[in-house]
This record gives sequence, C-alpha cells and structure tokens, in this order.
Amino acid sequence: MNITMNDTTSTPTPTPTPTTAANAERPALPDRLSTDARSPHHVAALFELGVGIHFNGKERFDVEEYCISEGWIKVPAGKAVDRRGHPLMIKLKGKVEAFYR
Repeated sequence: MNITMNDTTSTPTPTPTPTTAANAERPALPDRLSTDARSPHHVAALFELGVGIHFNGKERFDVEEYCISEGWIKVPAGKAVDRRGHPLMIKLKGKVEAFYR
C-alpha cells in the first residue's frame, strides 16, 4: 500500500507570534501587593509580568507596596534603614492605579 502526500493541499499551522504571546490572558492584579518576599501580600509570579503603579496620575517606580481600596503606597524614606538593613518606609495616600507594563 502506497500513500502519497500532496504538500500543496495541506494548510500550514500558524506559529504564535510575539505579539500574540504578549496579548495572552493575564491574571487580575490584586488589591494589595508587596515587593517584599517576607510579606503575606507578595506574589512573585506577577512581578515577572511587569507591574506598574500610577499614583495621583503619575507613574511611580519606587513603590514597595500598594493598596488600591485603601488608597496608599509605601515608598522608601530616603537612604534611612532599620537595624536589620531594610529601608524605612513611608505611607503616601492618594489615588492608586495598578497596571501591567
């Protein structure tokens, strides 16, 4: 039994493009998220996707923790550190919006 295949009648399978992969379904961002691995609000998988924060209409790059429902972010207070070497945080209140980059 001989089986011949005609290459002109087969349809090529589409390969995923980088733009298709970028538009993949992403999980919803949580109400509260922290970059500190010791925090119970830390989700490492979300940081691999790239999370950005708008605070009072401007993008902030120094945010360590945020809470959308309570309307605050925590940022380092200059170069000050505690006795364990972790930066001291200050809480700023305002309008917080989280997004994927």
